[in-house]
Amino acid sequence: MYQLPFDRPGRFYRGNLHTHSTRSDGALPPEAVVEAYQQQGYDFLALTDHFLDSFGFPITDTRALRSPDFTTLLGAELHAPRTELGMPWHIIAVGLPLDFAPPAADETGPALASRAAASGAFVGLAHPAWYTLSPNDARSVAAADAIEVYNAGTAQWNDRGDAWYLCDLLLAGGRRLNAYAADDAHFLSTPPTAFVAWVQVRVASLTPEALLAALKAGRQRNHYGLLARPGHHSRRSTCTRPLEARGRCDQRDVLARRIHGFLLPHYRDRPAQAASLVESYLA
Repeated sequence: MYQLPFDRPGRFYRGNLHTHSTRSDGALPPEAVVEAYQQQGYDFLALTDHFLDSFGFPITDTRALRSPDFTTLLGAELHAPRTELGMPWHIIAVGLPLDFAPPAADETGPALASRAAASGAFVGLAHPAWYTLSPNDARSVAAADAIEVYNAGTAQWNDRGDAWYLCDLLLAGGRRLNAYAADDAHFLSTPPTAFVAWVQVRVASLTPEALLAALKAGRQRNHYGLLARPGHHSRRSTCTRPLEARGRCDQRDVLARRIHGFLLPHYRDRPAQAASLVESYLA
C-alpha cells in the first residue's frame, strides 16, 4: 500500500505493453497498429514482436511514429528453451536496444531475461496461465519485474487470461513482483483482442525513459475486462458464448501460423510432441 502511485508527481498515461505486428505473427504493419491505438486514446505503445529466427529476430523500430502526445517503447517477446513442462519461454522485454543480440543456442529463459534487464529493459512474464508456467519457473527468473496478470488474447483463445494466482503463490513464498495487464493484440480475430487490457503509468512527462523507470518501480495501475461487445461481462471478461461463437474454430490457419512460427523451432528434435501440441491447439 505504501507504493501506490496516486500521489506521485505528474499524471497517468494509458498504454499497452504486449502487441504484435507483421514483423512477426500479427496481421497489421507497425504503422497501422500504432495508429489504431492512437485513435483509441492511448498515450503509448510497445510493439513486442516475437524475437525468433523465423521472423528475423525483430526489434520493431517505432521511433519515427512518436509525436508530442504519443510515444512508443521498443521491445520484443523473447523466447528460449525450455520451461519445466518443456515449453519455450515467453518473456516480455520493453525498453530493449535495437542491437539486442539473438539468444545463444544454450541460453535459458532466465539468462535471456537477465540479459534483457541488463540492457535496461522492463521484464515481464507473459501470459503464464496460457502455457502453464510453473511457480518454480517464475521464481527462477531473477530479473523479472512483473507478471502479466491479465492477457486479453489468451482470455479469448482459451479462457486463461488471468494470472493473479501466480503473484499470490510467489508472494506467499517471499517473492514480490509487480503486475501489469496487456492486450497481446495480433489483430487476427473479429473483433480483435485489442483495447481490452492496459496499464496507466504515472509519470511527470510522456517520455520512454520516464515510462520505463515508472514501470520498473511499479507506478502503474491495471485495467481490463470491461468489453463493450456482446457475450462479455465482468472484470475478468469471461465469455459465456461457446468457443465456436468466438471464432476459434475458423482460425485454424492462424493457429498453424503461430505454432509453426514460434513453437516448432523449439521442437525440431521432438516432432511427435510438436505434432501433439498442434493437434491439441486445433482441437
